[in-house]
Amino acid sequence: MVMTAGHTITVEQGTEYVRVVSDGQIVAESRRPLLLRETGYPVRYYFPPEDVRTDLLTPSDTTTHCPFKGDASYWSLPGASDAVWAYPTPKAEVAQVKDHFCFYDTEVVAG
Repeated sequence: MVMTAGHTITVEQGTEYVRVVSDGQIVAESRRPLLLRETGYPVRYYFPPEDVRTDLLTPSDTTTHCPFKGDASYWSLPGASDAVWAYPTPKAEVAQVKDHFCFYDTEVVAG
């Protein structure tokens, strides 16, 4: 857990079935996502690389910096620029998310 002046981040192992569908195609699906909870943001699901169709991702020049997680790299999907990100060298407090992929449009599937 990372806590700084009212800002908290936790990472936990999830078991729900989550997936990402883009243009009618399953891009990622997992029953073992990491759940990142951060103050002020919705829960984000981080997919293990083995559960992502990386062949559909195109690297982007975009990078962002989070003072709590580190520097993120981005990828695009066909028709969706910078729709995917990962932390190749995250801060120690969130090291579990290293090289896991996160998507803006992740759905939790019942069952």
